[in-house]
Amino acid sequence: MEYNHADLFEGVADAIGERVALVCGDRRLTYAEMDEQANRLAHHLADAGVRPGRHVAVQLYNGIEYAVALLAALKIRAVPININYRYVESELLYVYQDSDSVALLYDVEFEDRVAATVPEAPDLKHLIAVGGTPSIPGAVAYDDALREADGTRGFPARSPDDLYIIYTGGTTGMPKGVMWSTEQILHAFWNPSLPRPARPEDIVENARNGGPLVMMPVAPLMHGAAQLGTWIGWFIGATLVYTRKFDAADVWRTIEREKVNSLTITGDAMAIPMAEELARGGYDTSSLLVFVSTGAIFTGTVRDRIQALLPNTMIMDRFGSTESGSTAEAVSGSTPEKGLRFAPDVDDVTVLDDALQPVKPGSGVIGQVARSGYIAQGYYNDPEKTAKTFPVVDGRRWLLTGDIATVEEDGSIAVYGRGSQAINTGGEKVFPEEVEAVLKGHPAVYDAVVTGIPDERWGNRVAAVIQPSGASGPPAAEDLDAHCRKELSGYKVPRVYAFVDEMKRSPAGKADYRWAKQVAEEAQE
Repeated sequence: MEYNHADLFEGVADAIGERVALVCGDRRLTYAEMDEQANRLAHHLADAGVRPGRHVAVQLYNGIEYAVALLAALKIRAVPININYRYVESELLYVYQDSDSVALLYDVEFEDRVAATVPEAPDLKHLIAVGGTPSIPGAVAYDDALREADGTRGFPARSPDDLYIIYTGGTTGMPKGVMWSTEQILHAFWNPSLPRPARPEDIVENARNGGPLVMMPVAPLMHGAAQLGTWIGWFIGATLVYTRKFDAADVWRTIEREKVNSLTITGDAMAIPMAEELARGGYDTSSLLVFVSTGAIFTGTVRDRIQALLPNTMIMDRFGSTESGSTAEAVSGSTPEKGLRFAPDVDDVTVLDDALQPVKPGSGVIGQVARSGYIAQGYYNDPEKTAKTFPVVDGRRWLLTGDIATVEEDGSIAVYGRGSQAINTGGEKVFPEEVEAVLKGHPAVYDAVVTGIPDERWGNRVAAVIQPSGASGPPAAEDLDAHCRKELSGYKVPRVYAFVDEMKRSPAGKADYRWAKQVAEEAQE
């Protein structure tokens, strides 16, 4: 047995096969049933020509099929690729091509976009439709694929160096594939409340001896947090619970029905509607022990409201990234309003100064959060970004997270914000450069700067400062909105437009984002 997710799941399935592994709606699979379905899909993919090291894209809502697809790809040493189901055709084509995917599992609900895009991605040769009968020539229905395949194992030996890739937002706005080995990602995202395993077999024993814990990652599985949360749960023998889409009432009904013990969400965007729904009453939350936010931080008021509604539940903020793994927990009382402070889980998390040397605790020197040890290998198809983000200093390889911070006297890390201008809206990353480029493609736009401004529900909303072209005056916001929606997912489209006679930029042409944010906030008032 290796530190490989497929090896480990098979070991767990052999040990606790009759325990329920996964629940979604009225569907539930035991570990043994989950293993068999993944075997069938894995054999189908292999028979369709998917070889070790090739990439299998997954464009699905949350559900049993998503989890089966992750496991099936790893069983044949292929690499699962997460696709944001909100993407429009141009964004889909970029990820299909950049990831070099050769197979795709997609929800039939997305078939129009898939059908329009796949012909331009010639490597993407095998399509599997989930949730209905496909109309794309050559596509196979998921149920047919499983029905006709072998349910036993019989796969070649795997390696702890097999790749696991998670696509996440990049500096140009288009996502980048973060590459891990299965061994590194397993340890980087290991549950910090448990001792680190000395050998793979320890994980199986841990699951065998674990209690009947029920865990619920609420975020979409297209995000790394939910994917890794699923593996974390399985490797302690837990039952994982999904809802197909996020709906606060459905989440609370599911928590009550399935007696969920541990809940993981993504910041205020999920927390606010969940708090509003819970306040209306009528839900039994007595099973819920832990309520965790990862990928986006609670604001203090929202956290306090949830704690008041769930007085017997532990509320936690986790700090980390797709590249670094789970690295720290928010210090008690720490909030964005008061200043964020995190206590690292591991010794190889620190802050590096401009010379890439560790900041002395209590010195007040500002740098950026960095981690060594269990970190990603780099970015797929992007050696330049890899070299910049993962420098080697004095023989030690670091990940520079881009979070601006300092180290307090007690060793906690005070985080001030992102070094880049990325906008986190409801847990989704929006990169200004991408939106600006789309806006500048409108004939009535001369220049554009995009920034984030505070939003009570989403954390931030996207706002655009526009310098119109010509003397005809500013374009209508409705026209700009329609223009953006042709090229961008809805969450990237600006919610606020501010119009100026002249854009404020540096002599080098760089945008003044502080000024742009002020202008956008004034326009919103």
